[in-house]
Amino acid sequence: MFFELTEEQQAVQQAARDFAQNVLKPGVIERDRDMKYPKNEVQQMKEMGFMGMMVSPEYGGGGMDTLSYVLAMEEISKVDSSCSVIMSVNNSLVCWGLETFGNEEQKQKYLTKLAGGEWIGAFCLSEPEAGSDATSQRTTAVDMGDYYLLNGTKNWITNGGSSQVHLVMAQTDKEKGHRGINCLIVETDWPGVVIGAKEDKLGIRASDTHTIMYNDVKVPKANRIGDDGFGFKFAMKTLNGGRIGIAAQALGIAGGAYELALAYSQERTAFGKPISKHQAISFKLADMATEIEAAKLMVYRAAWLKDQGMDYSTASAMAKLYASEVAMRHTVEAVQVHGGYGFVKEYHVERLMRDAKITQIYEGTSEIQRIVISRNILEGQLYLPIWSEKPAMAV
Repeated sequence: MFFELTEEQQAVQQAARDFAQNVLKPGVIERDRDMKYPKNEVQQMKEMGFMGMMVSPEYGGGGMDTLSYVLAMEEISKVDSSCSVIMSVNNSLVCWGLETFGNEEQKQKYLTKLAGGEWIGAFCLSEPEAGSDATSQRTTAVDMGDYYLLNGTKNWITNGGSSQVHLVMAQTDKEKGHRGINCLIVETDWPGVVIGAKEDKLGIRASDTHTIMYNDVKVPKANRIGDDGFGFKFAMKTLNGGRIGIAAQALGIAGGAYELALAYSQERTAFGKPISKHQAISFKLADMATEIEAAKLMVYRAAWLKDQGMDYSTASAMAKLYASEVAMRHTVEAVQVHGGYGFVKEYHVERLMRDAKITQIYEGTSEIQRIVISRNILEGQLYLPIWSEKPAMAV
């Protein structure tokens, strides 16, 4: 087993950490409080190449492996989960989906702008009555010959107010059920695209989450991804990789809370010594460190499997399930370690606790992850060997 990161991976990790600590942290409390979209910070993320990390350089991306992306997500999430979810959607869902399943014309027209930072994308699957049950699409795309007429509403759309392009799942043939769903590339400035008000959320408050309405939007047939009826499979395959990004976000949130709790416990004194010297606190820190390390290995392994071209469905679901629950559990503990100070915004941990909750919900709830995991193991999909026998990738 090889656990050492390559020099390139270490450089990505350090660059992301420096950016998070020096650029994101100074204004993160204000952005959270005011639900202020991090426009300048996202622009810097684009300039640093964080918005198209895994896309081939042929299309303006960084050509990096999934593990490098996970490392960057983890470090940015330690400080600002709003910025990391903006980054995650653009990388994991939009760019990856287009590069993997789009045709050459679609890649040249859209992927180059998304990977290069000119545009930001949104992934539009959830609806008022279609959350975990993604097969129940009410949004329709009526075949009008050389274009589709798109009508419907999408909920909880990350990057909804800042994106220039949407990947929209819509029902073309209801009689075919999920086999009648298509994914359409929609530009946000087309007539009939209406952006609703920004949601006032518990956490990730600076990211722009909106309801999107499509009213008689004409979408050219050339903007359909894949064959007719491929939309549901596209969404599921794309979300399979997206889970790794959210698992990395959860890992970063947990790690950020742990780092703050550890530092505070060594500075705060009670009964004549630092509280870290009291067993009640030191045991909390031990549990946090242990479970975060376990989550890290699961997330990194899922990324490694993806990079090796191996089946990562079970691994990514396990990583997201476990990392998100570790994030929720240990951000609560970090607040506890801080005592009364943990309950105020200045010390950051209360925000991390609020941010952690969404990682158990979006891109597949914890309940859905358990369905995926149980289905896979019951169908005999064995959990693959931990690492290859040779250091194909240092982890």
